[in-house]
Amino acid sequence: MKIKPLGDRVLVEPLKEGEVLKGGIIIPDSAKEKPQEGTVIALGTGKLDDDGKVIPFNVKKGDLVLMPKYGGTEVKMGGKEYQIMREEDILAVIG
Repeated sequence: MKIKPLGDRVLVEPLKEGEVLKGGIIIPDSAKEKPQEGTVIALGTGKLDDDGKVIPFNVKKGDLVLMPKYGGTEVKMGGKEYQIMREEDILAVIG
């Protein structure tokens, strides 16, 4: 099953952080901070302006992006977690 975002939404796969710290301390999932970086997996159809023309996206598939800590909608599919968010909610493209 594939996810295809609609409109100006973007599908992002958050980057996984290490499970164990240098001292060997294991941090439970409930205490971990939400990731703020992720990779763009898919783009929607685009946002329309007042004249009905499609506004091009500023991000592209494969871009590493900086996301808000608690933005978007979490989706789990095939054992992986994704975020669906509007392109305007993405804070920056990294690199």
